[in-house]
Amino acid sequence: MRSTNHESPITNHGFPTFDDILAAAARIAPHAHVTPVLRSRSLDALAGCELHFKAENLQRVGAFKFRGAANAVFGLDEATAARGVVTQSSGNHGAAIALACRERGIPAHVVVPANTPKVKLAAIAAFGARIIQCEPTLAARDAASRAVLEETGGELVHPYNDARVIAGQGTATLELLHEAGRLDVVMAPVSGGGLMSGTALAAHGIDPTIEAWGAEPAQAADAHASLARGERVTDMVPDTVCDGLRAQLGTLTFPILQAHCAGIGLASEAEILAAMRLVWERLKVVVEPSAAVPLAVVLNSRERFAGRRVGIILSGGNLDVDALMGAR
Repeated sequence: MRSTNHESPITNHGFPTFDDILAAAARIAPHAHVTPVLRSRSLDALAGCELHFKAENLQRVGAFKFRGAANAVFGLDEATAARGVVTQSSGNHGAAIALACRERGIPAHVVVPANTPKVKLAAIAAFGARIIQCEPTLAARDAASRAVLEETGGELVHPYNDARVIAGQGTATLELLHEAGRLDVVMAPVSGGGLMSGTALAAHGIDPTIEAWGAEPAQAADAHASLARGERVTDMVPDTVCDGLRAQLGTLTFPILQAHCAGIGLASEAEILAAMRLVWERLKVVVEPSAAVPLAVVLNSRERFAGRRVGIILSGGNLDVDALMGAR
């Protein structure tokens, strides 16, 4: 097993802080890419605001998820790391854990639902992780994860309800604000809330006046409903082409979003696919549907963001083309 030679280990207990995000940035620097911030005058004109796109589709494994995974894996003490890491994932987080564990030289065990897109399954396998398939329900994923934890004694790294992961995801916003300068708004897609929590904490650690907005498919709007009701909504069944945005807010991420999120904008399936096409055509990069939701929200809420400087996290680019061709 490879020694990390980094600062003292971190734990997954409690809420992450801005200092945790700064520490994560130092911890993952030898491993993660500093992704570019992209601009498009034509998209600015369409949106009526100044857009700055943080291209996490160009991150290792093709998604922001590598940041949180690397922070968690390289923050483990040697004894814990030797037992390996266990996670559950619909794809991008699983691939990120697999790669981080490969780089540290420790085992990775990834529980995946049977309906995980082929492109994401292939990435997990390519990085050398052991794949455990289960039924596509939260209960089945939890049961399979518990069984693997009992079998291996490994360390659970949850895809979003983990302070180490949240802190790692926040590093994308540190880089965005460093390159773009002051922004009025930062926006990211919302699923389990790990990326949005890290985005909001990082933004407010630098400038508390920045508005942190989430973006969600209207057909998977549990975060929007949770903030509106003041309690986690856990009984909503998502029906969206955005396979990366079908999770529910966690016990860590929900209170963070309550405290730091200005709101959750919603977009229809048609608006999401149209925004994805615009990103392909205008920015000349490939993103998956989940990554296009913030742009879709900006475009359907032009008055809210008019004339402002808006940072958007393009969360990933792992597109299952075969599946997408059947989407309408």
